[in-house]
Amino acid sequence: MAPVIPGFDYRRVPVADGVSLHVATAGTGTPIVLLHGFPQTHLMWRHVAADLAADHTVICPDLRGYGASDKPAEAGKAGKAGTYSKRTMGADIVALARALGHESFALAGHDRGALVAFRTALDHPEAVTHLASLDVLPTLDMWDVLHGVTAAVGFHLYLMAQPPGLPERMIAASPDAFFGHFLDIWTKDPHAIPADVRAAYLAACRDAVPSIVADYRASAGADLDDDRADRAAGNRLRMPVTVLQQDWGAALGFDAAELWRAWAPDLRHSSVTYGHFMAEEAPAEIAEELRALMTR
Repeated sequence: MAPVIPGFDYRRVPVADGVSLHVATAGTGTPIVLLHGFPQTHLMWRHVAADLAADHTVICPDLRGYGASDKPAEAGKAGKAGTYSKRTMGADIVALARALGHESFALAGHDRGALVAFRTALDHPEAVTHLASLDVLPTLDMWDVLHGVTAAVGFHLYLMAQPPGLPERMIAASPDAFFGHFLDIWTKDPHAIPADVRAAYLAACRDAVPSIVADYRASAGADLDDDRADRAAGNRLRMPVTVLQQDWGAALGFDAAELWRAWAPDLRHSSVTYGHFMAEEAPAEIAEELRALMTR
């Protein structure tokens, strides 16, 4: 049996035609939605969610295409049809919150979930009151800073950007080795992801190779197009924003805070010393940052 967040209620919530999300909820008070990253599920928030549930309504879904949520087949070519665009995935989150009785909510995302959160906040500023992004750059900036041999750190981005077929076959040939690679190299504290949780992550990814690849492929298609359109139109995030990330800029040669400030006028940006999976490696610190964000 897969691990769960103790004390949380689980249900499936329809959010779009033929798509329901698997979601864990607990607590009362101001709502906050927590979106997981790759290669994980909602379980990555287990410590932070339990902490925040003491004074907030906490909503932790598996994203479309991940975990126990529905995994519709990718439509179109090169991610351009939008089945796994962050615009579509963001609409899922707004629909989920409304189905649970919340017209507005704070939103925090890690990794892929942070890209969904970013797009949700741009598309639905009336719904997202506060935004937290953990360890990513917006899609447009992400592609711009990857260059030369330093781009090797993002080899998976290029692999999964390829047209349907090859990346799915390659990853499905050895999924535990592929997904486990990232759990290993992105974690500074290996004890932060215990064996049962690691096994749950690998099992979930093993069962979702096509949809995970489709999510990444969209970031080289529809997501990039949407970011470019917003940049050209001068659209910016209207809510208070907190960004926590490792100092990738030191290695790759960019100023992360400056890149984020172009999108977020009301920005708190911090470089952190813990690993990529910071909600599991430093949950008390992350919960404190989210509480501080919601007071701004």
